[in-house]
Amino acid sequence: MLAINSPVKQSIVTLDLEGVLVPEIWIAVAEKTGIDALRRTTRDEPDYDVLMRYRLDLLAVNNLKLSDIQSVIDTLAPLEGAKAFVDELRARTQLFILSDTFLQFATPLMRQLDWPTLFCHHLEVRDDVIVDYHLRQPDQKRKSVAAFQSLNYRVIAAGDAYNDTSMLAQADKGIFFRAPENVIEEFPQFPAVTKYDELMELIFE
Repeated sequence: MLAINSPVKQSIVTLDLEGVLVPEIWIAVAEKTGIDALRRTTRDEPDYDVLMRYRLDLLAVNNLKLSDIQSVIDTLAPLEGAKAFVDELRARTQLFILSDTFLQFATPLMRQLDWPTLFCHHLEVRDDVIVDYHLRQPDQKRKSVAAFQSLNYRVIAAGDAYNDTSMLAQADKGIFFRAPENVIEEFPQFPAVTKYDELMELIFE
């Protein structure tokens, strides 16, 4: 048993959700509705507020409701291998999902992953119309990692997009998982892998 003052730190893993464990929700909506402009994601746009204002405008112009988006989400499943990866990871360490998705979107996908802890944002909805979005807090991924570190945890983080880079930089180890080449090229300091077994190896090396 470790002494209370042991220098060995316990570890926590923080993962992004979309593109890492589940499909990109907005791309799925774009494919279902034929609105190609909704394919733009955090892999393309570094400024999250710019991206969300763009999406909200598109929803309004096309009269897309929350229930329309939720009906698409209900058809989605975790990426191949993601559930087994999450199960093994949770058996070995503590896992937190840090995502820029919304509570109103995430429930069906979290259920399929057996409810890992999720930190995310929420939507303002009136009569099934998404009228605004509200951040849990600005830069919540980085701040969550910093909070875990303040509790004396070592944090290993993995993500795939621009909105993950501050989290990866704050973490004791940051890893790109299935990130696009444009993001990898801009942030060459982070190792990049594409398979769950490779990610597991980097987490525990």
